[in-house]
Amino acid sequence: MIGQIIIGIIAILFIGWIVSAYNKGIVLRNYVREAFSTMDVYLKKRWDLIPNLLETVKGYAAHEKGVFEEVTKLRSSNYGGLNSAQKIDINQRLNIGIAKLLAVAENYPDLKANESFNNLMGELSSIEGEIADSRKYYNGTVRELNTYTEIFPSNIICGFFGIKQEKLFEIKNEQRENVKVQF
Repeated sequence: MIGQIIIGIIAILFIGWIVSAYNKGIVLRNYVREAFSTMDVYLKKRWDLIPNLLETVKGYAAHEKGVFEEVTKLRSSNYGGLNSAQKIDINQRLNIGIAKLLAVAENYPDLKANESFNNLMGELSSIEGEIADSRKYYNGTVRELNTYTEIFPSNIICGFFGIKQEKLFEIKNEQRENVKVQF
């Protein structure tokens, strides 16, 4: 009788641990989704701002066709139709294009004096700050989830219930280098 009670208590504790481990995995996954959703709002704001910035710079630097085509090509995707990994990837590549675009703009004093350009740059700067803050939060929640899915014994529960690691929003090597614009 005492043996059955001990086995029952152990079984209840084991089931409780499984439920607790599963629930923590779900909570962490939801934090990641919420963090991505917040970051996604800012990425979409920047996404919508880019055509206006392109058109303003294009008027001053028409011969910089390659930079404009590169950014326009990246921007031509249907943002709403992308999944989170694709949004992260295309925004990483878009960061490089925007850096090149801004480097081109730096070479045109008349453009830097243009009120429309300055307003767009101020808005872009504000959005970039918001993206940086939300990226930090997103990466922090992804780190928590990824750690939880890797450590023993929670990795067993996560694997069994399909709770998977998420992709960090990282800077690609091209973004670490200075942008070179040649005329």
